[in-house]
Amino acid sequence: MTPIQIKKGLDIPLAGAPRPEIVDIPAAKSVAVYQEFPGLKAKLRVAEGDQVGKGSPLFIDKKRPDLQFCSPVAGVVKAIEYGARRALYRIVIDVGQSETPDVEFQRYSADQLRGVERSAVLSQLLSSGLFSLIRQRPFSRIADPEITPKAIFVNGMNTAPFLPDLNVVVQGQERAFQAGLDLMTRLTEGDVHLCIAPDAADSIKSASNVKVHQFSGPHPSGNTSIHIHHIDPMEPTDQVWTIRGTDLIRIGQLFLDGNYPDKHVISLGGPGVKEDARAHYRVQIGTPLVDLLDGRMQDGEQRVIKGDALAGVAMQEGEHVSAICSAITILAEGREQFFMGWMAPGINKLSASRAYLSGWNGHKRKWDLTTNINGGYRAMVFTGLYDKYMPLNILVDYLVRAVLAHDTDEAISLGILETDPEDFALCAYVCPSKMDISGVIRQGLEEIEKEGI
Repeated sequence: MTPIQIKKGLDIPLAGAPRPEIVDIPAAKSVAVYQEFPGLKAKLRVAEGDQVGKGSPLFIDKKRPDLQFCSPVAGVVKAIEYGARRALYRIVIDVGQSETPDVEFQRYSADQLRGVERSAVLSQLLSSGLFSLIRQRPFSRIADPEITPKAIFVNGMNTAPFLPDLNVVVQGQERAFQAGLDLMTRLTEGDVHLCIAPDAADSIKSASNVKVHQFSGPHPSGNTSIHIHHIDPMEPTDQVWTIRGTDLIRIGQLFLDGNYPDKHVISLGGPGVKEDARAHYRVQIGTPLVDLLDGRMQDGEQRVIKGDALAGVAMQEGEHVSAICSAITILAEGREQFFMGWMAPGINKLSASRAYLSGWNGHKRKWDLTTNINGGYRAMVFTGLYDKYMPLNILVDYLVRAVLAHDTDEAISLGILETDPEDFALCAYVCPSKMDISGVIRQGLEEIEKEGI
C-alpha cells in the first residue's frame, strides 16, 4: 500500500467536532421513509391504514420493479405524503403491533459470502432496498444492476466536516464490515478499492480480499472522485460503483443476520450543537429530527443541515432522519451586517486568503462559523482561484463556463463526468463571487444525463 498525498485543498477549521463515541437514541413512536433519489419514479405497494412488518416493501421503482424500498419498523401506515407534481415524498408509519410478519432474508456465513453467486447478492440487495446505497459513476445515481462495473470504490474516510468517523462506526461491527467488502467483490469482475485515512483502525487497514489505499492531505482528499482519479481514472464510457464504508456495514448485517438493519450511526456536530451533545448517535432509520435534537441545540436561530457544512442541504422542521442521512451539522443563522465589510482588518473573521489579518494564522484555531456568506453575489470573474483548491486535473473556471453556456460536449471534454457536485463545494466556499458552483455542476450533469453522452 503506497500512501497517496493530496496537496491541493483546504481544511475548514470549524468548531464542534463530534466525539468518537456512539450514543443510542430511544426507539421512535413513528418513523418516515423518504423517496429521496433523483430520477426514481416510485410506485406504491401500501395504502394508508395498512399494517407492515419490518422489511415489508413500501414502494418500488417503476423502471426496475425488483428494486424495493422497505419499512424499517413494524406498524401501521399513518400517512402517505406527496410533493411537487404528485411525486411520492414520504410514508409515515406509526410503530406498534402488526399482523404482518417481519420479512426474513437469506442468512449466510462469512465463508459462504466469499463464494455466493452475483445474482443471489443482487436479488437480496434489491429486495431489501439496500441496493440504493450503491451509486454509479458518472452521475452518482442508484447503480444499474444490469451493468457489471469496471471497479467498486469503498470510501472508508471523509475529510469534510463532520461526517461519521468509520473508526467509530466500525467498533463492534468488524465482522459485518468485512462481510460487506466480500459481497462487493461478488458484484464486479474488477477490483474493489477500499480508501482509508492514515489513522484508520487496524481492523480497517487489515481488510482482506480488496485493495487498500491510503490517502492523506486536506479536504477534499476524502472525496471518492479524488480516489477514482488517482487509482483508476474513468473514461467517458466507464461505469464505476461507489459506496460509503459506513453503509457497507448495514449490507453486511443484512446477509449475516437475515434481518432488515433498522438502525444506523450518524454524526451530530457543528457550533450550533451543545458541547456535551456533539457525538455519534445510533438512531432508528426514519426517527423524527425533533427526537434527536431535543435539548441538544444551542439557543438562538439555527440552521440544521443534512450532511456536512460544505455540501449538505438545509432541513425543515418536521423532517426525519432518512436512510441515506449520515450526518447532521448545525450552524447559527448569520444575518448580521458588518461595518466596513471586507475593508475592515478582519482580526476576528476567518478568511481562506490573506485579505484579512486572520488569514495569516487563523487556521490554527477553531471557529464558530455561521451561515453568513460575508458578501453579495457578483458576476463571475476568471481568476484561476478555484484550481488552487481542486486536486483533480480540471480547469474549474472553464468547466463552469461551459455548463452555464449549455455546451455539454465541452463540459465532457473538460472532465465533468469524473466529478460529483460535492467536489466543488470547497470552490464555492472560497469563491469571491459567491457562486453556487456545486449547483452549476449538478445542473450540467443532469443536462448531460438527459441528453446522453
